[in-house]
Amino acid sequence: MSAPPPAVRPILLVEDNPADLDLTRRAFQRSHLVNPLLVARDGQEALDFLPHWRAGEPLPLVVLLDLKLPRVHGLEVLRQFREDPVSQALPVVVLTTSDEDADIDNAYRLGANSYILKPVGFENFVGVAGQIELYWCALNVPPRS
Repeated sequence: MSAPPPAVRPILLVEDNPADLDLTRRAFQRSHLVNPLLVARDGQEALDFLPHWRAGEPLPLVVLLDLKLPRVHGLEVLRQFREDPVSQALPVVVLTTSDEDADIDNAYRLGANSYILKPVGFENFVGVAGQIELYWCALNVPPRS
């Protein structure tokens, strides 16, 4: 008897812009992404996942984190994720429009696994979504816990 297949872990998208949220959803649908997409519409909503993860809910496979967020800035979300033992090793990809050197440097200093500039245009965004899916959902081996 073989073991049942592991549950497909979700992707957490932290995005406040409704147009970018819709674009991301459509791009992942076109890429036939099988991972469910959880959405936090601001930094506080992203941080609100921490108690659930501490209580044993499955961690997302990867977090796609915008920086320019209401209530709690994306860099603060990243800092708190890295300080919490439950989410310390959680892969976080910054997906943002900011190409400011300070944002890039601070994101990596705080432990971002990758920093991707949001592409302009749907087809370009689909291409990036496909690359994110290929690497983070198919090729990368995530932390087991």
